[in-house]
Amino acid sequence: MLAMGAVFRSLRTRNYRIWAAGALVSNIGTWMQRAAQDWLVLTQLTEQNAAAVGMVMALQFGPQLLLLPWTGLVADRLPLRKVLLWTQTISGLLALGLGILTLGGWVQLWQVYLFAALLGCSAAFDAPARQIFVAELVSEAELPNAVSLNATSFNLARLVGPAVAGLVIATLGTGWAFVVNGLSFVAVLAALLCLRTADLHLQPRAGRRPGALLEGLRLVWQRPDLRAMAIMLFLLGTFGLNFPIFISTMAVQAFHADAKGYGLLSSIMAVGTVSGALLAAGRQ
Repeated sequence: MLAMGAVFRSLRTRNYRIWAAGALVSNIGTWMQRAAQDWLVLTQLTEQNAAAVGMVMALQFGPQLLLLPWTGLVADRLPLRKVLLWTQTISGLLALGLGILTLGGWVQLWQVYLFAALLGCSAAFDAPARQIFVAELVSEAELPNAVSLNATSFNLARLVGPAVAGLVIATLGTGWAFVVNGLSFVAVLAALLCLRTADLHLQPRAGRRPGALLEGLRLVWQRPDLRAMAIMLFLLGTFGLNFPIFISTMAVQAFHADAKGYGLLSSIMAVGTVSGALLAAGRQ
């Protein structure tokens, strides 16, 4: 059995504890939006068109690849806390905007495409900054545990968020799931503002020089461990992360489920990942 003190040891650090609480609330809202967005496209804006759901996914996650040279540059050069304040604010406003359109009955498919692309651009700058920012919240000795707890938080939100989204959609309507997500960003913004900047473990920043991106790609390819990890992530991202399409279409077409059933089906996916992240957090 894992000792709870070892699994959650990073939470003893005040800055990380505040960040983790705010991030968990925001992550739950994010997973609510993803579930509600797919449900909106599949059941309200199209006649169960899985290709439209796939297009939304492509527009939301494509920018993370297309903007790679610039997102890494921003994370390397600019203060990470300020970057996160901007990206989280933009993402929250976009979620509220989509919620207002949906509640007002004005939402159209092209608008969902547009909001998905804009959210994808914001997330593209947010993701590297958020991952590196963890290193500024804890000491080097606690960093592996903090990274694992970050993964636990993300997947715990993935366990809770879709189920809550299903209940919200069934009782209040799809638009309210987007509004709740928009409001959830207040938690992470408050957490960022409450951090003690004097306690941050600031990391050395990358120097400005030409060819840095190509140099980084060469480094990854020359190291067998990094190369294997990159190939594995490419294969998983390409063939494994399209589960929202299968889950949403199976829920509607195969199981004839309502929004609550769809949300529960989406949440069950996270049980294994939460368990794995907790096991990783307990390792030294």
